[in-house]
Amino acid sequence: MERTLVLIKPDGIKRRLSGEIISRFERKGLKILGMKMLKLDRKRAEAHYAVHRDKPFYNELVNYITSDPIIAMVLEGRSVISVVRGLAGSTDGSKAVPGTIRGDYANSIQMNIVHASDSQESYEKEVAIFFNQDEIHGMVYGDEGLI
Repeated sequence: MERTLVLIKPDGIKRRLSGEIISRFERKGLKILGMKMLKLDRKRAEAHYAVHRDKPFYNELVNYITSDPIIAMVLEGRSVISVVRGLAGSTDGSKAVPGTIRGDYANSIQMNIVHASDSQESYEKEVAIFFNQDEIHGMVYGDEGLI
Protein backbone atom coordinates (compact mmCIF):
# COMPACT_ATOMS: atom_id res chain seq x y z
CA MET A 1 0.00 0.00 0.00
CA GLU A 2 1.12 3.50 -0.81
CA ARG A 3 0.39 6.80 0.95
CA THR A 4 -0.07 10.35 -0.26
CA LEU A 5 -0.71 13.81 1.12
CA VAL A 6 -3.73 15.81 0.00
CA LEU A 7 -4.48 19.39 0.98
CA ILE A 8 -7.85 21.02 0.51
CA LYS A 9 -6.77 24.59 -0.13
CA PRO A 10 -8.43 27.76 1.19
CA ASP A 11 -10.68 28.09 -1.89
CA GLY A 12 -12.05 24.58 -1.31
CA ILE A 13 -12.81 25.40 2.32
CA LYS A 14 -14.34 28.81 1.56
CA ARG A 15 -16.57 27.33 -1.13
CA ARG A 16 -17.75 24.57 1.25
CA LEU A 17 -16.43 21.77 -0.97
CA SER A 18 -14.52 19.86 1.72
CA GLY A 19 -17.18 17.18 2.21
CA GLU A 20 -17.57 16.63 -1.53
CA ILE A 21 -13.81 16.31 -2.00
CA ILE A 22 -13.35 13.94 0.93
CA SER A 23 -16.31 11.87 -0.30
CA ARG A 24 -14.73 11.43 -3.73
CA PHE A 25 -11.63 9.91 -2.16
CA GLU A 26 -13.64 7.66 0.14
CA ARG A 27 -15.98 6.51 -2.65
CA LYS A 28 -12.89 5.50 -4.61
CA GLY A 29 -12.01 3.22 -1.71
CA LEU A 30 -9.05 5.14 -0.32
CA LYS A 31 -8.32 5.04 3.41
CA ILE A 32 -8.00 8.25 5.41
CA LEU A 33 -5.16 7.68 7.88
CA GLY A 34 -4.93 11.26 9.14
CA MET A 35 -6.89 14.46 8.70
CA LYS A 36 -6.86 17.89 10.30
CA MET A 37 -7.79 21.49 9.67
CA LEU A 38 -5.05 24.03 10.27
CA LYS A 39 -3.93 27.51 9.34
CA LEU A 40 -0.41 27.33 7.96
CA ASP A 41 2.22 29.71 9.19
CA ARG A 42 4.62 31.20 6.67
CA LYS A 43 7.51 28.91 7.71
CA ARG A 44 5.57 25.71 6.95
CA ALA A 45 4.14 27.16 3.74
CA GLU A 46 7.63 28.09 2.55
CA ALA A 47 8.85 24.57 3.33
CA HIS A 48 5.92 23.10 1.40
CA TYR A 49 6.55 25.27 -1.67
CA ALA A 50 10.37 25.17 -1.45
CA VAL A 51 10.62 23.60 -4.94
CA HIS A 52 9.09 26.81 -6.34
CA ARG A 53 11.27 29.23 -4.33
CA ASP A 54 12.98 30.75 -7.40
CA LYS A 55 9.82 31.08 -9.48
CA PRO A 56 8.02 34.41 -9.90
CA PHE A 57 4.77 33.06 -8.45
CA TYR A 58 6.35 31.70 -5.23
CA ASN A 59 5.22 34.54 -2.93
CA GLU A 60 1.69 34.36 -4.32
CA LEU A 61 1.58 30.63 -3.52
CA VAL A 62 2.81 31.17 0.02
CA ASN A 63 0.48 34.12 0.63
CA TYR A 64 -2.50 32.19 -0.71
CA ILE A 65 -1.97 28.94 1.24
CA THR A 66 -1.50 30.95 4.47
CA SER A 67 -4.53 33.20 3.88
CA ASP A 68 -7.13 30.88 5.43
CA PRO A 69 -7.39 27.37 6.91
CA ILE A 70 -6.69 24.22 4.92
CA ILE A 71 -7.48 20.55 5.49
CA ALA A 72 -4.53 18.17 5.34
CA MET A 73 -5.08 14.44 4.80
CA VAL A 74 -2.97 11.33 4.53
CA LEU A 75 -4.60 8.79 2.22
CA GLU A 76 -3.63 5.18 1.62
CA GLY A 77 -4.38 2.72 -1.16
CA ARG A 78 -2.87 0.83 -4.06
CA SER A 79 -1.12 3.27 -6.41
CA VAL A 80 -2.73 6.05 -4.35
CA ILE A 81 -0.45 8.80 -5.68
CA SER A 82 -1.48 8.27 -9.30
CA VAL A 83 -5.10 7.54 -8.34
CA VAL A 84 -5.41 10.78 -6.35
CA ARG A 85 -3.71 12.84 -9.05
CA GLY A 86 -6.17 11.38 -11.56
CA LEU A 87 -9.10 12.29 -9.33
CA ALA A 88 -7.68 15.79 -8.80
CA GLY A 89 -7.12 16.52 -12.51
CA SER A 90 -4.70 18.88 -14.20
CA THR A 91 -3.11 21.56 -12.00
CA ASP A 92 -4.53 24.20 -14.35
CA GLY A 93 -8.26 24.03 -13.75
CA SER A 94 -8.99 25.39 -17.23
CA LYS A 95 -7.30 22.29 -18.68
CA ALA A 96 -8.68 19.77 -16.18
CA VAL A 97 -11.15 17.22 -17.48
CA PRO A 98 -14.75 17.57 -16.26
CA GLY A 99 -15.46 14.98 -13.60
CA THR A 100 -12.14 15.62 -11.85
CA ILE A 101 -12.05 17.79 -8.74
CA ARG A 102 -10.23 20.62 -10.49
CA GLY A 103 -12.21 20.16 -13.69
CA ASP A 104 -15.43 20.60 -11.76
CA TYR A 105 -14.39 23.30 -9.26
CA ALA A 106 -11.07 25.07 -9.93
CA ASN A 107 -11.21 28.77 -10.76
CA SER A 108 -7.55 29.25 -11.73
CA ILE A 109 -4.16 27.59 -11.70
CA GLN A 110 -3.51 28.98 -8.21
CA MET A 111 -7.01 28.56 -6.80
CA ASN A 112 -7.20 24.93 -7.84
CA ILE A 113 -8.95 23.45 -4.80
CA VAL A 114 -6.45 20.71 -3.84
CA HIS A 115 -2.80 19.79 -3.63
CA ALA A 116 -1.72 16.17 -4.08
CA SER A 117 1.80 14.80 -3.72
CA ASP A 118 3.26 13.97 -7.13
CA SER A 119 5.65 11.20 -6.05
CA GLN A 120 6.68 9.03 -3.11
CA GLU A 121 9.65 11.32 -2.54
CA SER A 122 7.37 14.40 -2.45
CA TYR A 123 4.98 12.64 -0.07
CA GLU A 124 7.79 11.82 2.35
CA LYS A 125 8.98 15.46 2.41
CA GLU A 126 5.49 16.98 2.52
CA VAL A 127 3.87 14.74 5.14
CA ALA A 128 6.49 15.77 7.71
CA ILE A 129 5.45 19.42 7.24
CA PHE A 130 1.83 18.71 8.14
CA PHE A 131 1.75 15.63 10.41
CA ASN A 132 3.59 14.12 13.34
CA GLN A 133 3.90 10.32 13.21
CA ASP A 134 1.37 9.91 16.02
CA GLU A 135 -1.26 11.74 13.94
CA ILE A 136 -1.24 9.08 11.21
CA HIS A 137 -3.36 6.10 12.12
CA GLY A 138 -3.51 2.65 10.55
CA MET A 139 -7.23 2.36 11.18
CA VAL A 140 -9.00 -0.94 10.76
CA TYR A 141 -10.96 -1.01 7.50
CA GLY A 142 -12.59 -3.80 5.61
CA ASP A 143 -10.77 -4.55 2.37
CA GLU A 144 -13.87 -4.51 0.20
CA GLY A 145 -13.81 -1.69 -2.30
CA LEU A 146 -10.15 -0.78 -1.74
CA ILE A 147 -8.19 -0.13 -4.88
